[in-house]
Amino acid sequence: MATNPVLAPSRHVHGLPDFGSISDDDFLPAFTTAMAEHLVEIEAIATDTQDPTFANTVEALERSGRLLGRAAGTFFNLVGPDTNPQRNAIAQELAPLLTDHQNTIALHPKLFARIASLHARRADLGLDEPSIRLLDKRYREAIRAGAGLDPDEQQQMREISSRLSVLTTTFTQAVLDESNDAAVLVETAAELDGLSASSIAAAADAARAAGHDSGHLLALELPSSQSAVASLTDPATRARVFEASISRGLRGNDHDTRATIIEIVTLRARRAALLGYRDHAEFVIAEQTAPDAEAVETMLGELISSAMRAGGRELTRLRELAGEHIEPSDITFWLGVEQRRGAAVSLDDFADYCDLDRVLTDGVFFAARSLYGLQFVERDDLPTYHPDVRTWEVFDAEGVSIGLYLGDYFARSSKRGGAWMNNIVDQSTLLGEQPIVVNVCNFTRPQANERCLLSFDQLTTLFHEFGHALHGLLSAVRFPAQSGTSVPRDFVEFPSQVNEMWSLHPDVLANYARHHETGEPIPAELAEAARAATSVESAHSTIEYLAAAALDLAWHRVTHAEIAAGALEVGVEAFEANALSRAGVASELIPPRYRSAYFNHIFGGGYAAGYYSYIWSEVLDAETEQWFLAHGGLTRANGRRFAEATLSRGDSVDPIASHRALLGRPAEIAPLLARKGLVSV
Repeated sequence: MATNPVLAPSRHVHGLPDFGSISDDDFLPAFTTAMAEHLVEIEAIATDTQDPTFANTVEALERSGRLLGRAAGTFFNLVGPDTNPQRNAIAQELAPLLTDHQNTIALHPKLFARIASLHARRADLGLDEPSIRLLDKRYREAIRAGAGLDPDEQQQMREISSRLSVLTTTFTQAVLDESNDAAVLVETAAELDGLSASSIAAAADAARAAGHDSGHLLALELPSSQSAVASLTDPATRARVFEASISRGLRGNDHDTRATIIEIVTLRARRAALLGYRDHAEFVIAEQTAPDAEAVETMLGELISSAMRAGGRELTRLRELAGEHIEPSDITFWLGVEQRRGAAVSLDDFADYCDLDRVLTDGVFFAARSLYGLQFVERDDLPTYHPDVRTWEVFDAEGVSIGLYLGDYFARSSKRGGAWMNNIVDQSTLLGEQPIVVNVCNFTRPQANERCLLSFDQLTTLFHEFGHALHGLLSAVRFPAQSGTSVPRDFVEFPSQVNEMWSLHPDVLANYARHHETGEPIPAELAEAARAATSVESAHSTIEYLAAAALDLAWHRVTHAEIAAGALEVGVEAFEANALSRAGVASELIPPRYRSAYFNHIFGGGYAAGYYSYIWSEVLDAETEQWFLAHGGLTRANGRRFAEATLSRGDSVDPIASHRALLGRPAEIAPLLARKGLVSV
């Protein structure tokens, strides 16, 4: 262990991996050693001759596997933001090995017997709420892995989960490769009219980096709608980029994802049936805050009806602007035109006041300091996994170091699309560990001697992902399994959505919004126009999201019996079209935020049958925003209450009960409807 740099104790603050000493050749040996060590620990717990207690069984499980946690925290933080062929191959090899390892633990008969014994007596054990929740979780995990099934069914569960681990890894890698291959090359800068000079220069650099002698390369972002399309004045270029985006995974090349999707859906439905669930959605939502899949479908249906009516009115206005004929690739462009025409002042210059470095220090970090007393000290002396990555040590209001925050902000071909937060180390008082969290974004890298200026969407993304980071950094729980973002999937987006509210809050905006060249503060009228422009979401954006959420549920409400009867034989594209039509959200002009073939959240990530969670959490978020504003906004008292209720608790308490206590009542949907402009429809 001491000779493998992945497993060797770190000499850096809070156990930050020594990335500079780790090579890709170290990972497989590290995982092999760590898994073997973990199984030795598990066997000792399972065969303990003492009667099972919470301490010698459940708490002992929390203490086990620390080497494996170290290896996983390091490796899987690299695969998403900075992969390469060797790392992809390692991820493929590890996927079934790690799944088999987890199944071996979950299905260990002696270990399960100890957990089941404790679970049956849980009311008499004198445990506090976090301990009871952890015991319940461990019992449910074993049952959901198949511990209650007969040996033949358990073997089927092993085979299904192992195969799914390979398929989801394959899907993620295919989406990244396909997005890189489908990038759009244009020959002249004139075709990019509407983009900023820095964006055009970056596209020229991207073309050279990809091996082209001339031209400009427009990289594709993960969603269907591409930010470039909203700015390009040339309809032909808009159409090329839009078509490249929505045809990913459907081009019949080596990165075609359709067969992978069908197999994933089939296996998920089979697993649900083995465990006694109607479908995969029922299997997933049983562990969420939503009561059941029907409740989710009802909420989505209500929102879809309102959003589609609003979308019809929005489209009528756009046709008046653009002329009667309008293509799907034109919608976001004309939405931008409408927004600019309706603004009291032009918003074209807003990005000039949103320099990334200044937004970080005087916006994101300023809000965190004002609310939670946090201080961020940049540490250039610490190792990073890529030259782009920056590291800050985080201190609380008393000056105590509580963790590390890593920011990886610029797009590159080795990074998968989108934005996310990842944990390298989870906070836990049981293990004496402080959190190390990473925010990953895909902003365009600025040219030399230029600044990275953020659009509205990028500004919101930065604050959103930092909300996830705060959830990890402010965690104050005993058990690592309950740390930070280890909460139900349909609650995990709530803290990040709340943090978005500070991006344009008057106190925060005034602190960071300075012109990147002159240093002049943002004009009051421009600041007010920006807030007005973003106060109500476009119907287009709402429909995009709801279509993706409905599509996710459709794939995962198909039963094993229906698949056996041929439900998926129509193919991915026909299934998708039928699903959107049944949900009432089919539109020739507005594709889902993610079409099935590149819907990495559900076929490569952890949001399968859970993409609804963004809107489900947004109900809580809209209520909480009103709570903050009603109680004085950006204050330490408000931050302290919110941290105590949510950010510090992780999964150690019932998150919905904790939120209800914060508000003094259950959350209602009215504030969300108002935010989305759906109240009067």
